[in-house]
Amino acid sequence: MKKILIIAIAFFSLFATAFKKSSEINSVGFEKDIACSIDNTGLANDAKSAVLLEPTTLEVIFEKNPYLELEPASMTKIMTMILVMEAINNNIINYDQKLTTSEYATKMGGTQIYLEVGEQMSVNDLLKSLAIASANDAAIVLAEGISGSTENFVKSMNEKAKEIGLTHTVFKNPNGLPEKGHYSCAMDMALMSAYLINNYGNDILRYTSVYEDYVREDTKKKFWLVNRNKLVKFVDGVDGLKTGWTTEAGYCLTATMKKDDFRLIAVVMGNSTPENRTKEALQMLNYGMSNYEVASLFKEGDIIETYQDVNLIPTTYHIIVTENVNILKKKGENLKEIKNEATINYENIDGIKNKDIGKLKIYYDNKLYKEIALDLLENVKKASFFDIFLGILREVFLVAK
Repeated sequence: MKKILIIAIAFFSLFATAFKKSSEINSVGFEKDIACSIDNTGLANDAKSAVLLEPTTLEVIFEKNPYLELEPASMTKIMTMILVMEAINNNIINYDQKLTTSEYATKMGGTQIYLEVGEQMSVNDLLKSLAIASANDAAIVLAEGISGSTENFVKSMNEKAKEIGLTHTVFKNPNGLPEKGHYSCAMDMALMSAYLINNYGNDILRYTSVYEDYVREDTKKKFWLVNRNKLVKFVDGVDGLKTGWTTEAGYCLTATMKKDDFRLIAVVMGNSTPENRTKEALQMLNYGMSNYEVASLFKEGDIIETYQDVNLIPTTYHIIVTENVNILKKKGENLKEIKNEATINYENIDGIKNKDIGKLKIYYDNKLYKEIALDLLENVKKASFFDIFLGILREVFLVAK
């Protein structure tokens, strides 16, 4: 009896130690066993495909089989989120609008919030369920609510993929469940993630950065949503974006991290375990954050030229850039030569458009780096003869004084 008691105590101590070690790792975060100084040759060893990208420049820091066509599983929902945010932005749907669940939506299987036929749920809660818990049924309800049918929505997904410039992606459904001919690659996943963040980041990241939440809170069917992207809970700066898993796809993750004004997107596809996808995505993010930075050349709204023209009201107007322009560089590296060349189409300043009135070509290291549109800061209109006459009188009286 005494021997049995000793064995039981020893077993309990061993179990308690293992549990304590596991709890320490989870509470501290994943960085505990991941070296930030890892060389990029040691990145993504387990993943079949991987890409590390800076979203404002679309510059690739690291890649491994970037165009290998693989099943993206639930990372498909990144494109679904793009179209949902686009529909909200275009007033096709709104956050408070309730959408009705079809019979087809209830038959998805996999991860779901168990919507019932005829059940109505707000776009806000459906988007929350999609982004946090990867609910397959919520994806279908949103798709049908926006496009009338999943077929029409999938058509829009593929059209948007071409618009963004994705070359190795074909969608067959809005949620990523296995289907013949449904595929993407790490490069395309990184580019569509950059598109989502660059265009709708402030809105979508408030969903993808949440680790846990609820839907149907005031009902008997209150449902707990838990994010499978553990990085959003345990790592500062990680605020998205989407996990994926099926037997065919393996473990996939598109993760994004922001520190100060520097954001990176890491994609891993085809990992063998959920631990490996998390570990390797974080290794990539840490490597990029430790070794790279962005230098700002222009910020949206920066004034590049100021002109005066008595034929316009106001007579003084400013030409501004329409987007941020950054350069990705290694930390400690000096910027190379930068030249700018502005072309103004004065005929476009007609009091109606005042948009896209020219182009700014930016040359970096004697190579064309980017070309961006130019707008007017003010609402300029053509001056009438009477306006010009009054302006001349004002100038005369000012000089006389």
